[in-house]
Amino acid sequence: GQDGDESIAGKAAAWPVGSAGDSLAEDTGQEDALAEELAEIDAVLARSSRLLAGEKFAPRSADSPDVDAAGRGTKAPETASFDGFGPLIRDLDWDEDQRLADWLAVVDNLRGENMPALLQAAIAWEAWQDIEPLQHQHWLGTLLGAALLRQTGKVGSHLFCLNAGLRMVPRERRKSPVRTTRLLAVLGAFAEAASAGLKELDRLALAKGQMERRLRKRRKNSSLPALIDLVLARPVVSAGLIAAELKVTQRAALGLVSELGIREVTGRGRYRAWGFV
Repeated sequence: GQDGDESIAGKAAAWPVGSAGDSLAEDTGQEDALAEELAEIDAVLARSSRLLAGEKFAPRSADSPDVDAAGRGTKAPETASFDGFGPLIRDLDWDEDQRLADWLAVVDNLRGENMPALLQAAIAWEAWQDIEPLQHQHWLGTLLGAALLRQTGKVGSHLFCLNAGLRMVPRERRKSPVRTTRLLAVLGAFAEAASAGLKELDRLALAKGQMERRLRKRRKNSSLPALIDLVLARPVVSAGLIAAELKVTQRAALGLVSELGIREVTGRGRYRAWGFV
């Protein structure tokens, strides 16, 4: 503002070539490159948001990009399916179909053998641990082993809780490189789970006897017997659950709980729950 007679154009013409003019051009080129990088990042973020929202995209290819200039992905046909997370959560070389077929072959061979049902379930569970058919559902092996016991008639009323016994067996035995040691560990887990189940039944039977003593001199249409059966069937009950199951109000449910003397397990004034823990 001090040199009012000289124009800005004159000053620009007086600058030496290759100094400020070139630096200005270089800055402009860097800004353009940065803008392109930011546009690509915005496009990736837009695609990720649309993918997490449940939209299906076509698989990526080398010659056809899946993101356009506006950040919109190319939608796949209705018949195509694409797991957008891919190798992030799955091993692409993991052939679940072949592994599951191998495990089912082991189970079919066990059915043809003349061996006890408990040993069949132990071998099936050990084979599940060794083959690992499913990547993200490894916990299903214990349920399938219990289902085999139920199918053979060894346990007909419920699914055997194998995990309760496996927690009591040292990991060194369950993961031993010797197969005989692993099978003995599984059989020991069956024994521990059966023992724990018998102790739980004894505890529930004792609790039922204590609660039934409160039914003396009660009218026949009392809701206390139904509440006793509900408490024994569920690990934890709330006032809303009792009211819904017994067809009473929540205030009446609280009165029944106080008469029965069930232990309160939450320790809170609101959202209270009761049960035998």
